[in-house]
Amino acid sequence: MLLDARDISKSFAGLRALNGASFDLRPGEVHALIGENGAGKSTFIKIVTGAEQPDAGTIAIDGRVVPHLDPHASRDLGIAAIYQQPSLFPHLSVAENVAMGLERGTLWRRIDRDARRRRAAELLERLGASIDPSAPVAALTMPEQQVVEIAKALGADARIVIMDEPTASLSEREVERLFGVIARLREHGVGIIYISHRLEEIAAIAHRVTVLRDGETIATRAASEVTRADLIRMMVGRELAAVFPKRDVAAGDLALEARGLTNRRSGVHDVSFSVRRGEILGIAGLVGSGRTQVAETVFGLTPADAGEIRVNGRSVRIQSPADAIALGIGYVPEDRRQHGVVLEMSIAANASLANLPGVSRRGLIDRTAEDANAGRYVERFRIKAPSVDAEVGSLSGGNQQKVALARWLSIRPAVLILDEPTQGVDVGSKAEIHALMQDLAAEGMAVIMISSELPEILGMSDRIAVMHAGTIRRVFPRGAADAASILAVALGQAS
Repeated sequence: MLLDARDISKSFAGLRALNGASFDLRPGEVHALIGENGAGKSTFIKIVTGAEQPDAGTIAIDGRVVPHLDPHASRDLGIAAIYQQPSLFPHLSVAENVAMGLERGTLWRRIDRDARRRRAAELLERLGASIDPSAPVAALTMPEQQVVEIAKALGADARIVIMDEPTASLSEREVERLFGVIARLREHGVGIIYISHRLEEIAAIAHRVTVLRDGETIATRAASEVTRADLIRMMVGRELAAVFPKRDVAAGDLALEARGLTNRRSGVHDVSFSVRRGEILGIAGLVGSGRTQVAETVFGLTPADAGEIRVNGRSVRIQSPADAIALGIGYVPEDRRQHGVVLEMSIAANASLANLPGVSRRGLIDRTAEDANAGRYVERFRIKAPSVDAEVGSLSGGNQQKVALARWLSIRPAVLILDEPTQGVDVGSKAEIHALMQDLAAEGMAVIMISSELPEILGMSDRIAVMHAGTIRRVFPRGAADAASILAVALGQAS
C-alpha cells in the first residue's frame, strides 16, 4: 500500500471530527473519498498532509508507520495536495511557481532561470499540457493553474496526490482534460485521493470509493459495484425522498422584469426576462455565456448602459447594490468564500451584514438582537455550528452557503438571486438548500437561480432561460425542456 491510515480520530474543542476512520491507497489507483460537508474529509486530508496531528490512529507510507507527520515530512514522503483554488503566486511565472516546490538550497545561491524553464517545460510536456513556462500565472485559466499545481507535485516526485474538488469550477471539456492528466499520473504509479461532490465523476474515474459519515468510515467499495443511489444512502444515512423537492406554487404578481438590458463592459446585450412572486426562474448556459454578468447588472455591481429594469411594475434605476437592496433585491454570489461571507467573522455578524439597521440601536449594534437574528436562521437552516459566535471560516461549505443565504434573507427580499447555490455542496445539504428555495417561493418570494448543473435547472425551475453569447436565446416552460434541448440552445445550435 502507498498509504494506509488506520483508526484515525481527531477532536476540535470537544467536537469529534474523525472517529476511528480508515483509508488506504494503492499505486496507480484513483480512490475517491466522499461524504457530506462536515463528514471529516477535510480533517482527514489535513492529517495526511501533516497540517494536523491525529489524537489516535496510525499512518503508514509504503508499509512503514510514520510516528509524526508534519508538512515538511509529508512533502518529503511524496504527498501533495491540490485544492479547488490553486495556491500559486499569480505575479510569478509558471516556471518560478514550479521551482518554488522543487528547489532547495541556501539563500545566497545563483538562480539558473534557463534550467527552471527547461524543467517546467519537461514536466508540463509529461502531462500533455501546452503551457508557456514563461507565462505569468495570473494569465492562466483555472484548469491551466491546476495543471501547474500537478506539475509541481510531479516534479517533487509526489507519489500520493490529493485532489480536493478539482472540477468544481471547470467546464465539461476542461474536466475531460483533467481526467487525461490524471490518467498520465496513474501511468507513473501515482496514487490519487479524489474528493468530489459530483457523484457522476466517481463512476467515470475512480477504482474504489470510501464513504465518510459523521467522522466514521461507512464503507469502501469498488466504484463499479455501487450506484449513485447507494452512495447517497451511505453518505446521508437515510433515503432522500427527493434531491429536487419541487412543488407547484401559484405564481403571483410580476416582481422583476428586465427589458433589453445591456452592459457593454460585461458583454451583456439585449437581455429580457421576468420573474413572478412564487416562481423560480432558472438561468442556464455555458461558462462565459453571461449568466453571472446579468445578475451583477441587475444587482447594481456593474450598472446597465441601456435597457430597463422594472420592480413591482415600476421602472427603476439601479446604480449600486445599495439601490438594489433598497428595492428588495438580494444576491448570493457564486464565490461564497470571496464575496458571499466574511470568513473571519462570526455567524451572527455575517447574518446581519445586509441589515445592520435591523440589529442596531442608536447607531450601535445590539449584540443580543444580532445573536437572536442569527439563532433563528441557525435553527431554520439546521446550520451545524457550536454557537452563533463561531467563525464562518470554521464551517463546512454547505453551512457557509446557508449563512450566505441567511445574510440576504435578513432583509426579507422580494427578489433573491442565487448564483450557483449548491456548488461544492454535498448531496444532503443540496437537498436542504433546494427545500429552502421551494419554501421561499411558497412564501411569495421571486427566486432567480443561476446554475451550471442541468439536473438542478430541470428539477427546480418553473421556467428556464437559456443564455448564449451574452443574451437570453430562449425561455422554456417547466416540462417543455430536457438536457439535450437546453444544451443545444446554450451552444448556439438552436434557438
